[in-house]
Amino acid sequence: MAVVASAPGKVLMTGGYLVLERPNAGIVLSTNARFYAIVKPLYEEIKPESWAWVWADVKLTSPQMARETMYKMSLKHLTLQCVSSSASRNPFVEYAVQYTVAAAYATFDKNKQDTLHKLLLRGLDITILGCNEFYSYRDQIEAQGLPLTPESLASLPPFASITFNAEESSGQTCKPEVAKTGLGSSAAMTTAVVSALLHYLGVVNLSSTKGQIEENKDAGELDIVHVIAQTAHCIAQGKVGSGFDVSSAVYGSQRYVRFSPEVLSSAQGASEGMIIEEVISNVLKANWDHEITKFSLPPMMTLLLGEPGTGGSSTPSMVGAVKKWQKSDPEKSLETWKKLSEANSTLELHLNTLSKLAEKNNGVYTSVINSCSNLIPEKWNEMANDPSQAEVVGALLGARDAMLGIRFNMRRMGEAAGIPIEPESQTRLLDTTMNMEGVLLAGVPGAGGFDAVFAVTLGASGNNVIKAWSSLNVLSLLVREDPRGVCLENNDPRTTEITSSVSSLQIV
Repeated sequence: MAVVASAPGKVLMTGGYLVLERPNAGIVLSTNARFYAIVKPLYEEIKPESWAWVWADVKLTSPQMARETMYKMSLKHLTLQCVSSSASRNPFVEYAVQYTVAAAYATFDKNKQDTLHKLLLRGLDITILGCNEFYSYRDQIEAQGLPLTPESLASLPPFASITFNAEESSGQTCKPEVAKTGLGSSAAMTTAVVSALLHYLGVVNLSSTKGQIEENKDAGELDIVHVIAQTAHCIAQGKVGSGFDVSSAVYGSQRYVRFSPEVLSSAQGASEGMIIEEVISNVLKANWDHEITKFSLPPMMTLLLGEPGTGGSSTPSMVGAVKKWQKSDPEKSLETWKKLSEANSTLELHLNTLSKLAEKNNGVYTSVINSCSNLIPEKWNEMANDPSQAEVVGALLGARDAMLGIRFNMRRMGEAAGIPIEPESQTRLLDTTMNMEGVLLAGVPGAGGFDAVFAVTLGASGNNVIKAWSSLNVLSLLVREDPRGVCLENNDPRTTEITSSVSSLQIV
């Protein structure tokens, strides 16, 4: 009776900072790095004395962190009370559980509520697992004397245990508790738990959803997952972010325009004594005005992610600095944002053109991409021997120019706001990468900083980039684009990961 659901991590390719404000769009790619949630009853059957119970048992297990937490859930107030002695709490999962159960009560009639009550009396046993790609294993690889290659990463056991950063002698932890790679682990984890629980409780049926943006009858099922996951994630974070990470975890790769923050006003006011069920009912009825359009990389293009090994920037402080700069210099900041927005739109346009050209004349498209994959970008024009080839080359070069414009304006914004959006070390690495054979784009994803770099490569050129990165002390991750969002899985990923990690050795 176990339900297993998964949700992907993301790479925000364009729209860093801008995506925080409507109507700016961001292009976000979902990845093959997935978070899994396994939900099953804690007890085989309802205990005879349980008719008098006013609470249900909830057990949360995170094997990778060797953590197990027990809760009591009030069946009257739908709130969770931690009863474990361990101090470590996971607010994302706690809110996900409370809001999902509240959504079930808010949408069910009396009969269904009785069935739900009986199901909850059997307790909830929730296990969360994140793919290795969400976490940084660079230190372990170096400690074992292994080369900085994707093969070394692939040799790690699936769902490897996560090391905690050592505390300073003063007791202050300088870095985050766990070194991460910036793929949006909290959003993927929250979405996986919400989707598994909603399916388990019978609020949605995910078995028919494709895990991708489609104009079909299943959209409503994913919309409920989206609303509950966004609400839980925002309240757990203590702020209303843009929500692109949760949106891509639910619907997959997309062009995203954020929702108006007001849709969450009732949830934010929940601490003022409103019943959770009422809060969630309001949130579900609110006018969610986000815009999502299907998007994925054109054919024969590969997303690569590299970890330079300087470990995680703090996104909230970077965002805070940009907002401060906007207030202090509205004219200059508006001009930079306008240029960034134009460059983002231009890149999107060229990538969409390339997808259309691949469909319209696949033979020409394939031969141009294969030829360009073996040439440095300044020689790509040599492949434009007739109008149809020139169209493909023109779109490729247009996309590159747009990316250079994005990077230039992101650097300008970072300098003006006094933060390292594209630090000098990253600039050198990205310039080197963009001049390699077959590299279309390279940049810092999302809010930038030292976290990671991404590249989009043509044809089979990715292997050369991976080798070059390794020689530059950059660890190429096993992350690739996978346009799927939330998926219902057939079984526990720990039983299937063994074979897939072996096959992932075929890197590109």
